[in-house]
Amino acid sequence: MAKANAQVTVTSGSPETATATIANGASLSDSVFVDGRLSGIITPAAWTAAAITFQASVDGSSFFDVYDDALETTAVERTIASGNVGTSRFLALSLVDWTAVTYVKVRSGTTGTPVNQGAQRVLTLVLAG
Repeated sequence: MAKANAQVTVTSGSPETATATIANGASLSDSVFVDGRLSGIITPAAWTAAAITFQASVDGSSFFDVYDDALETTAVERTIASGNVGTSRFLALSLVDWTAVTYVKVRSGTTGTPVNQGAQRVLTLVLAG
């Protein structure tokens, strides 16, 4: 059974940004309030090679690893592959996938294999206006 195409209406206005900081020697960023409007990530000029995965929360205190059902028999971790991450890139995200998320943390690496960053990394989160 195919997924139905969901439509999201974005009101006019410029996108806003927020920052997610991964500390030196850590793999998980601080918590960022996105209010269901996460639409992209801008990577920093330096990045220790790793995929990007996420933790999400609706209350800002209880965070959970983000998985998609992907119409498969098992859930799949929401991952931006390391080969797609790179430095100084705008990584577009589907706004509809983040509508239920109020807070997000960005992880360097995956749940099973986190990758500590070699210095503090500041990612810019683009929020739909």
